[in-house]
Amino acid sequence: MKKITIIGGGIGGLSAGIYAQLNGFDSVILEKLSQPGGQCTGWDRKGYHIDGCIHWLSGTKPGSELNRIWKEVGALEGVEIIHPDSFMCFEQDGQHAEIFRDLDKLERSWCELAPDDAEFIREFCRDVRSLQGFAMPVDKPSDMMGPLERIRMLLSMKEAGRVLGKYGKMSLPQLAGRFGSPALREGLGSMAPKEYNAAMIFFAIAGFTNDDASIPAGGSLALARRMAERYRQLGGRLETGCEVAELEISGRQVNAVIDKKGRRWDGDHFIAACDAHFVYHTLLQGRYNDKAYEKRFRQPDRYPLASEVMVAVGFKGLMSEVGDTGIPWSLNFPIDPITVGASPIERLTLKHFSHEPEFAPPGHSLLVFDINQFHTDYDAWAAMDTRSYKSEKQRVGQAVIAATEKRFPELRGRLELLDVATPRTYQRYCNAWRGAFMAFFPSVQGKMMEHNGRIKGLNNFVLSGQWLQPPGGLPIALTTGRNSIMRLCRQLRKPFKS
Repeated sequence: MKKITIIGGGIGGLSAGIYAQLNGFDSVILEKLSQPGGQCTGWDRKGYHIDGCIHWLSGTKPGSELNRIWKEVGALEGVEIIHPDSFMCFEQDGQHAEIFRDLDKLERSWCELAPDDAEFIREFCRDVRSLQGFAMPVDKPSDMMGPLERIRMLLSMKEAGRVLGKYGKMSLPQLAGRFGSPALREGLGSMAPKEYNAAMIFFAIAGFTNDDASIPAGGSLALARRMAERYRQLGGRLETGCEVAELEISGRQVNAVIDKKGRRWDGDHFIAACDAHFVYHTLLQGRYNDKAYEKRFRQPDRYPLASEVMVAVGFKGLMSEVGDTGIPWSLNFPIDPITVGASPIERLTLKHFSHEPEFAPPGHSLLVFDINQFHTDYDAWAAMDTRSYKSEKQRVGQAVIAATEKRFPELRGRLELLDVATPRTYQRYCNAWRGAFMAFFPSVQGKMMEHNGRIKGLNNFVLSGQWLQPPGGLPIALTTGRNSIMRLCRQLRKPFKS
């Protein structure tokens, strides 16, 4: 029986492990942290459970190919799916604009809000509707497709190609600038970096309005634990608290990986389901660099890496009782500027977890604020010494609370700072290059990328996970882990089983 050693117990590594076991391999997963999931995680503070990953999950719609794979790995089998009525509410100058799950309702509400924008709003919604039936092929990677399969794939992407052609060279602020409504203009324009490819927002809204981008009950860590349990049930071995430090290489073969405790883990094949920069520059020590990745690592303006500061706050009360109708599930609102990292932040996005009452003590609510951080922001955080870093986290957290209390005076004195995670947090715990929680964001100037994971010069060591297909995310981690085993089965001339 061939043995596979997998570096990284996040979603990509768990997926690879599950399909390795399903296909008759003997596998072990080596995970740095004390629990599975990698960046798909959550943690406890002061009686609250802070969800650190899933905003929405693609593949929640029953019957879709991606949903089938999520269920195969145990992530969504028998799990309640929560469908928020609104993806986000933008607030500006007394206006409120919501991205409703019901696209007809979205169109009507936006036209009522901004009648002068009605023509473009209808065009915007037509383009979203055209993508509601679109789904990226996930059953097989493109490098394993035959000619007819490639043709079918291209035909299925006709509408996607049209939307990409129409908006792909437009930045998100340029798209937002076409709206006269302050709420739509300021809200949409603040959702991503200035260089962000505007076409991507159409795909996100299409998934949400097609019920294929919802929230699995229990959150991120629970999803990862379900996958880990599925892996163990199939006979896989998951080693947590096992950080890989180096590789033992002879010729074109990796013979073993060595962890920080000096333990040696051998194998016939090795899959690195972890951060690409960590793999190429730490484990492989820069000796097997890939031109496509190096170009992107060196051009952060063209290929921005997304990180964030996440501020978790406890509220002594229920969000449904705030104001006349409560606060929307996710609210984006203007504030007096706060410097976070190196950037002045002029808007906050508040997300509350009323749909997960067990995430807070009885009668309380968990609030989370996600603040985008990019290249220069990481540099600002990285330059701080330990004392300054702790002080700055506290300052940012209290500034977020003060801004929230200014917008909602009824919350004053009832908010408690639970935790602040920064780009340094992602790097420390997950070896994430420059604190990135996703791979390279699609920008106007950048080019799309799809990598097969092969590393030139090595025959039995491959890269897997979300970095193979930027911008990545959990569905890409899931499918690339599966694809790594599918490619290995082809290499060994054995049928792939799912």
